[in-house]
Amino acid sequence: MPQHEMILAGSASEHLGRAVSELLGVPVVGKELRRFPDGEMQVEVIDQVRGSDVFILQATSPPVEAHTMELLLMADACRRGGARRLVAVIPYLGYARQDRRTGCKSLGGRVAADLITTGRFERLMLVDVHTPAIEGFFSTPIEHLTAVPILANAVSHRLGQHSIVVAPDFGAVKLARAYARLLGLPIAFVQKTRLDGEAVATHGVVGDVRGRAPLIVDDMLSTGGTLAAAVEALRAAGALAPVGVAVTHALLVGSAREVLQSLGLSFIATTDTVPIQPPEPSIAVASVAPIIATAIRRTSRDESLLDSPAAKSRTHGE
Repeated sequence: MPQHEMILAGSASEHLGRAVSELLGVPVVGKELRRFPDGEMQVEVIDQVRGSDVFILQATSPPVEAHTMELLLMADACRRGGARRLVAVIPYLGYARQDRRTGCKSLGGRVAADLITTGRFERLMLVDVHTPAIEGFFSTPIEHLTAVPILANAVSHRLGQHSIVVAPDFGAVKLARAYARLLGLPIAFVQKTRLDGEAVATHGVVGDVRGRAPLIVDDMLSTGGTLAAAVEALRAAGALAPVGVAVTHALLVGSAREVLQSLGLSFIATTDTVPIQPPEPSIAVASVAPIIATAIRRTSRDESLLDSPAAKSRTHGE
């Protein structure tokens, strides 16, 4: 990889920045993040970035507003420092679930897209974004990456001939198909209605899960409400217990940890797109650093990402 590529990692993705840097053999840009007494942030880039292609890694995970602002400040510091081009690598994109407007509610996905666009990035890289259609909110080109191959490989040894891939709602069916294709398993999905930010109601299971061991797959695990409702629906439909889970983004907000403990799951597998703090020993974490490193390497060489495994599974899954 040419010498002029550099990695700049924000506070939400420092672990990924170091891992990607080691895989690519490129330097991590030194920075200093200051917080003033009134809460404002300021970013100073310590190392020389003039003439370099800087890949800025920053998940816009909770606290979403702070991490998004930090991403934009890092971009501004690099641009003012003479960086040749900027690419934002956003392992987890906040506000992506707010992609539809109902009534007089705000459309958070569009607002977040408009805000990130002010960073004047040449491209964006997103990992298992909640809905790929959110690309329509951005004027900046997006590379869609997926952690499905990594997670499917991580859970494959925990599955048997009676396993079945289950989407906890209709929105996750395409993701479930990608897992099912890689694992050679049938799929089913739970019919769900969201009542509010935490509560959901289920209306049965589409697909035959009786006597089968479910692997519930989704793009994120937030409060655990959707997962809990899915487990209840699957048990009512005759599925075997315990249940396995594979999700790309483990936000674990609110009472999620207590919910997970109450469900008696056989295993939970996730990735490091969002650091789990404090660590949860019961959750196995697979790193997305290899797929991000591959995407960065191909981008720096002006090569297509369409034939890369991370992008291919996303395309076929849809």
